[in-house]
Amino acid sequence: MRIDIKSSGFPITAALTDHIERRLRFSLTRSSDRIVRTAVLVGDSNGPRGGEDKFCKIQIHMKRAPQVFIEDIGAELYAVIDRAADRAGRNVAKRVDRLKENVR
Repeated sequence: MRIDIKSSGFPITAALTDHIERRLRFSLTRSSDRIVRTAVLVGDSNGPRGGEDKFCKIQIHMKRAPQVFIEDIGAELYAVIDRAADRAGRNVAKRVDRLKENVR
């Protein structure tokens, strides 16, 4: 599974990249054989003004299935990434389960 990470509004650090990859690999392990590529965009929409403006957008490209889009917004970037990764794992697992049911 390939994970592409980009940032908007700030430079991305090695620690942030490592956290994103670790969380996504953990959340998507169950369905990793169906996932072709995962694109992640993290950013700060308000810049230095503060507030609940950090975002994480995840786009998951799957084999023989529609793409999965997840977006989360909040004040703490690491918490936003964790929530988005958890939601991505649940949504991909549901989609894979539905595909298996349709085959039967």
